[in-house]
Amino acid sequence: MENQIAESAEIGQGTTLGKLNIIGDNVKIGKNCQIGNNVIIHAGTMIADDVRIDDRTIVGKLPMRSPRSIFKEEINLKPAEIGNRCQIGSAVIIYAGCQIGEYNLIADMATVRENVEIGDYNIIGRGAAIENYVKIGDRNKLETNCYLTAYSRVEDYCFIAPCVATSNDNYMGRDPERFKHFRGVTVKTGGRIGVNSTVLPGKVIEEDGMAGGGSVITTDIPSGEIWLGNPARSRGKVPEKQLLDNNLDK
Repeated sequence: MENQIAESAEIGQGTTLGKLNIIGDNVKIGKNCQIGNNVIIHAGTMIADDVRIDDRTIVGKLPMRSPRSIFKEEINLKPAEIGNRCQIGSAVIIYAGCQIGEYNLIADMATVRENVEIGDYNIIGRGAAIENYVKIGDRNKLETNCYLTAYSRVEDYCFIAPCVATSNDNYMGRDPERFKHFRGVTVKTGGRIGVNSTVLPGKVIEEDGMAGGGSVITTDIPSGEIWLGNPARSRGKVPEKQLLDNNLDK
C-alpha cells in the first residue's frame, strides 16, 4: 500500500498523496497539490502548484508507434508540464511532450497525446480525445467524447459540443499521395460546433462561425455565419446578441 517515489523527485510543501502511486525520476510536484490513488507520474514531469490529479491517472506517458504509423518514433520528447490550479480527473492519460497551462479542467477518461499545447482556463470534457500536434488556446470548451484530430488548431473562446468528430485524411488511409495532404481542422476565435457534427480535413471555421448540430462540414464556414445540414449550407448570420464580443463578460 506504499507509494513508490524516486529519490530524485521533488514534492512541494502541503502536497498530499494517496496510496499506490508511482512517481518517477526528477519529477517535480509543486505546493498544495492533491494526488489521488494509483497515479503514475513519469520521469521528468513538471507539475505546478495547487494541482489536483485523481485516481488512476497517468501523466508523461511515452507514445507507442506501429511499424505502419505515419508518425516517426520520437525519442527526445520533452517531459509533460501541467500549470497552476489544473484539475485532472480519473483515468486521464496525458502524454510526454504536452504543455498544459493554468486553470484547466481535464475530465475523467480524457486523453491528451504528445506534442499538444493547451493554454489557460479550458475545459476538456469526459472521454475527449486530443490527438498529437494540436494547439488549443484559452477559455475553450471541448465537451464529452469529442475527437480532435492531429494537426488541428483551436484558438480562443471556442465551443466544441459532445461527440463532434474531426478528420485529417481525405484519402482514408490509401494512396501515398495522402502523405502530402494531412491537414487538421481549424476553429478560430469564437467558433462553435454543434453536437454530433463532423468536420472534414483542413476545413476552417472562421471567427464566430457556427456549425449546427449533426452537420457535416465539407467547406470552410465564413465568419459570423450559421451553417447546418449534410452537407452543411449557409443558414444566415449568427444573431448579434450571440457574437463573442457581446458575451465576453457573461
